[in-house]
Amino acid sequence: MGLTVGFLLFDDLTQLDFTGPLQVLNRLPDAEIALIAKSEGPVRTDCGPFILPNHTLETAPDLDLLCVPGGYGVDAVMQDAAMLDFVRRQAAQAQYVTSVCTGAFILGAAGLLRGVRATTHWRYHDHLKAFGAIPVKDRVVHDGRIITGGGVTAGIDFALSLVREIAGEDHASAVQLSLEYDPAPPLQAGRPELASAQVRDAVESRMGPRLEAFKTVLESLDLPNG
Repeated sequence: MGLTVGFLLFDDLTQLDFTGPLQVLNRLPDAEIALIAKSEGPVRTDCGPFILPNHTLETAPDLDLLCVPGGYGVDAVMQDAAMLDFVRRQAAQAQYVTSVCTGAFILGAAGLLRGVRATTHWRYHDHLKAFGAIPVKDRVVHDGRIITGGGVTAGIDFALSLVREIAGEDHASAVQLSLEYDPAPPLQAGRPELASAQVRDAVESRMGPRLEAFKTVLESLDLPNG
């Protein structure tokens, strides 16, 4: 019997944080996928389309693998006792507890990153310390059964690394080939150290208000190192 893989869904999640890993993890042998939200209604992503969950927090099965995406909606989830209790409950018995991008902060708010090596989106990376985590600037970070991926597209890399661990290198390679995942970006600006100062400044300016709102939420939480 395959693994039960669950994704925690919430309004304003980053669509690719969710669908990138979903596309890969769905190809685990006999995987059962659970899309879990607080209620039965559709969940809004950051780019418009809605996702329809097939489970609520109450009806979700016990998960072998929990995956938490990121996005602007992380702020609300970090303050939602029911959502955090669900994450803790599932994490207590899951084989793998994972996140993509700023989804790491939901794990952190649930108390799951204390003393754990972890990564997240580059712009938020230093804030992992507020949750007692040990920030590591890698695209994918494994620390025991907790696995975190960097920003957005890193979710595909994270998922392939997990498929390799669970199902073996040949199966993971077959998944990669079937998806024709062979990144060759037309621009060399995918990491801060590669981008020009002008590009970095533009991104910093665009993300500034969002980051300030995130920091305000952090200040309101009871954090181990806050």
